[in-house]
Amino acid sequence: MKIQTKIAIQFSIIVASLLSLFSWIIYQQSASYREEEFMERLKNKALTTGSFFIKVDEIDKALLKIIDKNTLTALHDEKILIFSDKNELLYSNIDDIVIDYDAALLDRVREAKYIEFPSGENESLGLVYNLGQEHYVILASAFDKFGRSKLKNLRETLVVGLIIGILITILLGIFFAGNALKPVNIFISKLSTITANNLRQRIEHDSKDEIGLLAAAFNNMLSRLEQSFELQRSFVSHASHELRTPLAALKSEVEISLEENLSIEQHRGILQNIRQDINRLINLSNDLLQIVRPFKSPLINFGEVRIDDIIFQAQDELGLGKPEYRITVKYAQEPENEYSIIVFGNEALLKTTFINLIDNACKYSPMQQAEVIIDFNKTHTIVTIKDEGIGIPKEDLETIFKPFYRSKNALNISGFGIGLSVCNKIVELHKGKIDIKSELNIGTKVIVHLPNAANN
Repeated sequence: MKIQTKIAIQFSIIVASLLSLFSWIIYQQSASYREEEFMERLKNKALTTGSFFIKVDEIDKALLKIIDKNTLTALHDEKILIFSDKNELLYSNIDDIVIDYDAALLDRVREAKYIEFPSGENESLGLVYNLGQEHYVILASAFDKFGRSKLKNLRETLVVGLIIGILITILLGIFFAGNALKPVNIFISKLSTITANNLRQRIEHDSKDEIGLLAAAFNNMLSRLEQSFELQRSFVSHASHELRTPLAALKSEVEISLEENLSIEQHRGILQNIRQDINRLINLSNDLLQIVRPFKSPLINFGEVRIDDIIFQAQDELGLGKPEYRITVKYAQEPENEYSIIVFGNEALLKTTFINLIDNACKYSPMQQAEVIIDFNKTHTIVTIKDEGIGIPKEDLETIFKPFYRSKNALNISGFGIGLSVCNKIVELHKGKIDIKSELNIGTKVIVHLPNAANN
């Protein structure tokens, strides 16, 4: 079911319910008023007749009947009975007594002084009329022909008005729902034209209502999708290029060894080159796996980790694999206690981060040396990796964390441009951040901020 139809139905149900409620209240109020007004007239008529009969001796029963029938206040199908203390019928304005009564009813009237009760279609009442020591009981009954006719007309008018009101409400509901959702239909038609090939297209909407907010949200989503597609294309392009180079070298080495008569030493040299290319492929594959790895997997375990232990482990691993590196580690201040430099994180991921950062510092430094400084404050542990290398141009600092991005002054140094992107993802996963300060031909300072375990 379309939203337009749902809105029209819901709107119609609400309005119909309100109209029905108001109609019912109006009818009930009118019926209650009619009954009260008629019973008051009937009561006055009963008292007037009783007063004439009991107090005025000159009026006999026959004359009183004539007066009752011809008075301007006579009611339709009017019946009035007057009883003595001994339940003796003293007067009836008609010959045929059609008010059902018994001694119990008369006793109830004497006890309550005034009661109202139904009598077929008529409305009836009983009251006590006192004169000296005499206590008379008067029963009166009549049919409110005029009042019931007006109530019937009101009921029919309300029913017809309710039906017409509901029909009008349905039509207006369909019209206004369609008019209100017209921008949504336009919005949907524009969305249907956007594909993976034209993600640059945006939905134009100047209003500040919900449709405008929805359009803005979709435009932001399209921007993120466009960036993701661009990143994916860049990833595939760079990965293909990086993989093609060692594979082409491997192919050339194999073809040379198959087509020419080479000595054992020459074959050994070719095999060493092949091993280097294979190692390069392995390193590239590992880096590619790191950059696409879902770091937010629930299988990654987090716990309390001492940052200095991680730094020393990274120093040892780099020293074993690349003994030419000179890495120094020091504290900016003595830790007050071990919790000053404990963070809540994953040990393996953090070690990968600092291995990459320290390796970059050494690799891009002519002296292949780096200095690591461990510091802390009340909320964060701070690790600074300094080098005196080639530096990073200012215009590259904003894009340095993009996968495969490399500064122009670093193209002659081996690497894939993946390490910093992986490090940034890991640090963000740990709710931290990386700041980079660099000057060309002077050096680079990478500052890693990680929240302390107590603040996580």
